[in-house]
Formats: sequence, structure tokens, C-alpha cells
Amino acid sequence: MAVFSHPEFDQHEHVAYYHDRKSGLKAIIAIHNTNLGPALGGCRMWNYQNDDEALNDVLRLSRGMTYKSAISNLKLGGGKSVIIGDPRVHKTDELLWAMGDFIESLGGRYITAEDSGTKVADIAKIGERTAHISGVVEDLETGGDPSPTTAYGVFVGLKAAAQYRLGCDSLDGVKVAIQGVGNVGFRLAKHLHDAGAQLFVTDIFGQNVERAVSELGATAVAGDEIYGLDVDVFAPCALGAIVNDESIAQIKAAVIAGAANNQLAKAQHGEILRQREILYAPDYVINAGGIIDAYYQRTGGCRDALKTHVEGIGDTLVEIFDRAGKEGRSTSEIADVIAEERFSIG
Repeated sequence: MAVFSHPEFDQHEHVAYYHDRKSGLKAIIAIHNTNLGPALGGCRMWNYQNDDEALNDVLRLSRGMTYKSAISNLKLGGGKSVIIGDPRVHKTDELLWAMGDFIESLGGRYITAEDSGTKVADIAKIGERTAHISGVVEDLETGGDPSPTTAYGVFVGLKAAAQYRLGCDSLDGVKVAIQGVGNVGFRLAKHLHDAGAQLFVTDIFGQNVERAVSELGATAVAGDEIYGLDVDVFAPCALGAIVNDESIAQIKAAVIAGAANNQLAKAQHGEILRQREILYAPDYVINAGGIIDAYYQRTGGCRDALKTHVEGIGDTLVEIFDRAGKEGRSTSEIADVIAEERFSIG
């Protein structure tokens, strides 16, 4: 697989491949930038269709983590790891131990945490072979799982975006379409439900949809129908690249604000959204709660300070929205400019 000529290669510092024959582990770690500190980013396990799809994902995700840490004023760089395999079928203790060995071999330049397809218990198992993990704290109610904080940060950001674009002081009655109601998406849905929002949900796993319907009174929607709903807010909370030429043509929502990483399929889609007067909350800004949580866990910061930091996501988004409006540029472009000012050197 070509790396340096790959369309998603963005001056990454280190891209490492690892295969452990005994456990069957096939994994990639990408370190994008460490100017502000060691690269922190989750370990995703996904049943990729091929190796190139996995490489594409890890390159995009690791770059996003650099920008996420910088925009959140954290002394961290950006990295990500992906394990190729179905987490419901191929995950074993031996495979996770081998992943720990892989991470340890990088000497602390990359720190992992949970992500799609992995849980706190998996990261703890990886941590039996390396100290370079985050999101595992036994005396916390969540066990160190950053997902609740991610969901809360997205809720804060969604509320700020809705107020900015729709002029509403409350989410009561606001219609929100959520694509993906898994670990983070369901928690976001719960916050929205408690705030009085009307929910429409879809997910590739039927049981996730059933839970949202039964516990939160959400309306189930089939697959791609989620894009064309007549709603106020579209909240992507699954995988990336779902804001593309095809989906934008269908979207009726005035706001896009969700937890998924790399929501824009291409950079120019941010400008297309601006031209269509759809307010986009840049993904790595609104979903930064998890990495902020992981940072506080590693540095020993108190929970009150963490909550205040996460609630600042709303203020950061308003700053981006204001600057984008004044300069006639997309919110995604403005977010990139601010982040690059913080992590670039020379």
C-alpha cells in the first residue's frame, strides 16, 4: 500500500504496520503530529473491507486528533490505531495483548484509548502489555470510559449551534435526526430527550434503534432516509465521510452537529454547506469531550475543571461561527485555521 502518495497522507510523522501471526492481529498506527505532546487517539476495531480502507481511516482519524487536541488547548498530539477485524467475532485476549506489544514498541509516542469496536475492558487488557493507555480508571463510575463526556460535549455544542442558527433558547420541540445510536449516540439522544427534543434515529444494528425507541420515544428511520427528514438538526454519530455530494443534496436540516469523526467526505463540502446556509459544527470541535476527559485522567485534573473545559466547546463553536460569518468562509475552514495556528511550528 502506498503511504506517502496516499490522498489522506498529511505529513504524518509515523505510520506503522503490525501483524502477529499467533493472535491474528493486523493493525496500523498512524501518528500525525506531536508538536504539542505525545499523540493520543483511540484504538478502533472494525471489519474493514480491505487494507486500503483501514489505511484511509487511520490517516484521516489521526489527523483529526491533532486538530482536536489543538482546538481544545490540550498539550497532546494526534494519533490513531485501527485493528482489522470484526470486534464481535475476532477480538480475543491474545489479540489485545499483541496490540499492547505493538503500542509499547513505539516508546510512548502514541497513547491509546477506546474507540468504535473497543471498550474500557479492552483497553485495560491492552494495558497489561503497555503503560501508554488512557481511559481506564477503576475508581470512576464509568471505569474511565470517555464516551459519556463525549456525548455531553456534543450535546453542549449542538445546543449552541441550534441557538446560533435557529435562534432557540431551548431544545424543547426541536427535531433532531441521529445517525448512529451506539455508545455515544445513545447518550446524546438521552440528553436531547431530557431537554425535550423530538428524536428520529437510525443505526446499522437494530437493537440500538429498538432501545432508543423504547427508552426515549424516538422514531425509527430506515438507513439513508435519515438524510432527507424535515428536521432542524442532523446529528451524525456513526462513521465518517457521510456529508458528501449525495447526502448534502438530501439534507433539509439547518444544522449539522454530531459525534462522528471526519464527517465531511472532502474539504470542499464545508463550503458547499455554507453556500446552502447549513450551519456545520466542525466534528473535531464538537466531539472533543472524550479526549479532554482522557487528558484530565492522565494529568490528574479534577472533575469540576473537566466539566468546565467541556462546556467551553459551546463557546469555541460560537467563536468559529462568528469568524466564519464575518470572513465569508466555511466553519470547517475557520476551525482548521485556528487549530493550525496552535500546533504548527516554523
